[in-house]
Amino acid sequence: MLNSIRTLAVAAFLVFAGAPALSQASDIDGVQEHPLLERYPGQVITWQEIDNYREFRLPVGPVTGYRTIDDWIETEGLVTRTFYTYRGTDRTVSEIYKNYLDAFEAEGFEVLASAYTPDRRGADVASNQWSGIYFDENPWSRKGEVSTQIAGTSGSGGAGAIIATKDRAEGRIHVVVNVEQHDTDYIGALVDIVEEAGAETGLVTVDAEAIGKGITEEGRVVLDGIFFDYDKATLKPESSEALQAVADFIRDHPDMNFYVVGHTDSRGELGYNMSLSRARADAVVAALIADYDIDADGLGGYGVGPLVPVFTNATDAGRARNRRVELVEQ
Repeated sequence: MLNSIRTLAVAAFLVFAGAPALSQASDIDGVQEHPLLERYPGQVITWQEIDNYREFRLPVGPVTGYRTIDDWIETEGLVTRTFYTYRGTDRTVSEIYKNYLDAFEAEGFEVLASAYTPDRRGADVASNQWSGIYFDENPWSRKGEVSTQIAGTSGSGGAGAIIATKDRAEGRIHVVVNVEQHDTDYIGALVDIVEEAGAETGLVTVDAEAIGKGITEEGRVVLDGIFFDYDKATLKPESSEALQAVADFIRDHPDMNFYVVGHTDSRGELGYNMSLSRARADAVVAALIADYDIDADGLGGYGVGPLVPVFTNATDAGRARNRRVELVEQ
């Protein structure tokens, strides 16, 4: 993801996959750093737990009542939980927290919630109340040094928490970082990574509600469930459910006009891909008019070929996500 290392003024850094590996000396046996990111210099892995599949809850709001947080994201998938310790007094917990936060923002993650608190009081993200609820909702099953996250000491200090997410060609990924000053010379950081599995092709279809949400929030929506014969602009019969949803939405919004825009991956000749993407968009428009009684006025088909990718074309998963048809508000 990154080919360079970002540094803070203190010359400490957190890097994402693609930068040179850092030393992993003194890690406990049998652990392996997740390929998404590499550690803050000086951190040592002292505990890890990996579940090939589990449900996971992401709290994205403050504590609102006794042991209650109202805002959650429910997710599931491959979960990797890694606990790092930093021994020494030359770095502060706020430095490490800030470094994680800067790295996520620089990498294009959406930070859903974040906070640093020097005393852990109150009800905000990273407070003792908040972290206690998070750990109760997402317990670990293996014993180990991670338990210091829920065991304060007389020397404990500040704490920070970050919840970040990013859509990838392979599926959405969520990261939760909890970093806390456990003692004057001990900073612990629990990094939880949840990798949602990508949907199997042909199982996801848009509905009118999803179309409305995409148009309202982004002015465009990918029409999942639109399928064509290979290398052709012929719609497959299984596209009917998605086409019906598009027709329902357009019919319910007579005051709006739309473009139907076709996209391809980058393989092949540019001119051919531009023509194919336009032909596929025109096929969707023609089907909506002929089969679903949609008025031709206010509906136009266009093709942009491979010029607007949403993911890299270097992988099969990325190319699959780039081949799409979108409904765009005019």
